[in-house]
Amino acid sequence: MTTGQYHGRLRRLGVRRRLSAAFTAGVIATAAVLLAPQPAAAETPWLNVSPDRYASFAVPAAYVQEQLGTVSQVVVEGNFGPSASWAEFGLTRRGDVWSGVLGALEPGLYTYQLTADDTLTIKDPTNSTSVASNPLLSTFLVAGDSARWLVDVPSGTGGTVETLTYRARNAQRSALVWTPPGYSAKGPKGYPTLLLQSGAGDAATDWLDLGRAKQILDNLSAAGAMSPMVVVITNADAADDRELKDLRKAVTDNYRVLRDPAHQAIAGVADGGAQALRAALTRAGQFGYVGWFSGTSAPEIDRKDAKAINRGVKLLRLYTGNVTDPAHNTTYRLTKALDRADVRFEFDGVNPDGGATWTTWQENLVDFLPRLFRPVQDHGPSPGHQPLKREFTPPPAGTTPTPFVTEDGFVTFETTTDFADAQHVTVWANVAPGGSWLRLPLTRDGDRWRATVGPLKPWFYYYRLIVDRVAVKDTSNPTKVTTEPMWSTFFIPGPGARLLSDVPAGQGGKVESMTYTSTVAGQDRTALVWTPPGYDPGRAQPYPVLYLQHGGGQNYTDWVEMGRAKQILDHQFLDGDLTPMVVVMGNGNSSNFNRELRENIVPTARARYHVSSDPSQQALAGLSMGGGQAFGVLRAYPGEFAYVAAFSAGFGSGTGVDVEAINNGTTMLRLYVGDQTDFVYPSFMASLTTLNDLGIRYEFDGVTPGPHGWDVWQKNLIDLAPRLFKR
Repeated sequence: MTTGQYHGRLRRLGVRRRLSAAFTAGVIATAAVLLAPQPAAAETPWLNVSPDRYASFAVPAAYVQEQLGTVSQVVVEGNFGPSASWAEFGLTRRGDVWSGVLGALEPGLYTYQLTADDTLTIKDPTNSTSVASNPLLSTFLVAGDSARWLVDVPSGTGGTVETLTYRARNAQRSALVWTPPGYSAKGPKGYPTLLLQSGAGDAATDWLDLGRAKQILDNLSAAGAMSPMVVVITNADAADDRELKDLRKAVTDNYRVLRDPAHQAIAGVADGGAQALRAALTRAGQFGYVGWFSGTSAPEIDRKDAKAINRGVKLLRLYTGNVTDPAHNTTYRLTKALDRADVRFEFDGVNPDGGATWTTWQENLVDFLPRLFRPVQDHGPSPGHQPLKREFTPPPAGTTPTPFVTEDGFVTFETTTDFADAQHVTVWANVAPGGSWLRLPLTRDGDRWRATVGPLKPWFYYYRLIVDRVAVKDTSNPTKVTTEPMWSTFFIPGPGARLLSDVPAGQGGKVESMTYTSTVAGQDRTALVWTPPGYDPGRAQPYPVLYLQHGGGQNYTDWVEMGRAKQILDHQFLDGDLTPMVVVMGNGNSSNFNRELRENIVPTARARYHVSSDPSQQALAGLSMGGGQAFGVLRAYPGEFAYVAAFSAGFGSGTGVDVEAINNGTTMLRLYVGDQTDFVYPSFMASLTTLNDLGIRYEFDGVTPGPHGWDVWQKNLIDLAPRLFKR
């Protein structure tokens, strides 16, 4: 596999992926693929990227209807997933627009297309960028220091890319040639040459459109970080011995280059990397420098050839991504084979955050180019790269519950055999930046669907399967979410997620059910109550109490099942950060929450548990709807709860608010909200203006990175709980 993650949609539609440079002027023809006309310059862009790296999509529903007919869903497919893998970001129909916000994105180049109902794909007609090998794709660059080599240099200061046409095997071929700034066809001194190959079946132009090779070469050249050279970019299909011979002759005939092997380099991605290695090792002495970027296969290496190889090859440097890169295991076996044969090589280490994607190969090129045709002091791996200790093989299909999680955060999802006839299966999970949701495509593996993704940072994750646009529970995963029967959960341990992990057995607090009669609902209801370790119902001083509310569409079970409230409170208590308190998680689904809380939940808690009725020892907090309910109680009954907090909720109108009573009766009013991906962010920020205008005192924790979701609210509780009852 080479760039299959970038052409996953086309592959599923059966479009052949053998795309040469000549495809630049071509057209993909298939019933499910529609190429949109280019828009007028004044047309409103569908994509806007903010300076703080959030990508906002707004796709007119009328355009989708006109091009594709009536559809039930629209997604943006792009390299947004873990390790820059291909993933689907679902848009929401709001009025006459399909829209969504994704971010904050890491700096880098992103590639995307729009797809409706799994099979109907269109290009963003408002984005003038293009990918010659796939006219459906558009790109956008998110600026940042880690992507500094990918930006365009000032006009007129970079090198030049032109097409070299030549004959090989009595047929016309073409390659792309970058010449450095100041290059002249005449002069006393020749230039060294790098032959840079794409993967087999892909276009040479991919190195420009997806690999940003010109920008990388221009920037490294401008920084003086590489030797001046001529770079010839080809398709790996043209890399057998005879093709190479014809191409190299054409280069020497048309460019002022040096011909000796010490000034010749070859590198490539995937199949191109494999062919580069084969060309260098099977005929030692052709190339002095060799780069293997996620190569797919390696030639047999005979120990008797080691001396000739070591004598002729000044540098053989290997690169691979993490376990999601198909080259990971191949590279491991190659390093062992080279060691056994006594062939000298360098290994850049495993890129822990990169798979078989152009994002990884861009980094490979940036590392490789400065090592060519000049002395280099540093021969070790790139910063942060890791040793390659073993091959990675997930458990055989059907032998382990899903998901299978490795210690370094790679997750293998697998379906049962129930979906053998499905056409499109994804895992929808909170794996995007900040905990937003992406759909990760699974691939068919016999009568199951499977994929390994990652690395995911240590945290708590929840997901469901989407099978041909229908949500399905992963029945192989025994976890459950009471209010969302389709969801399953899993946990990745690590220092960053310690507060969400279970404490040792017997050391934490207890969670009990508290049943009460609701005079508002006219039925018995249940709350969950956390009591701290060592809870003593007979102690002299009643315990402070926090009433913690859920959001809309949720219930009293969610703070325990999804919010990890027990784990958070247990850890903070054992760490000595938490004032011993009782936490009551009630049912907020009520036509009159103020009455439900004051007439039912609070009196029952006081009757069953040794909790205080002193306002200074009472707190009320909630998320989303629950946050709005907390505001409602604050407005109607200021001073009953000295501590009030709202997560992702707005204050509402300033009409009829007793500001003096709120300020005098509230010890702490603390507010939280997610980032631009939290849909209440605009109304929340408007609420701050309202509070400021009214003169209500409050604390704002600042934006919590993430959406209107549990990743944000877990962090809000982590921040809030230790602040209670300490003033």
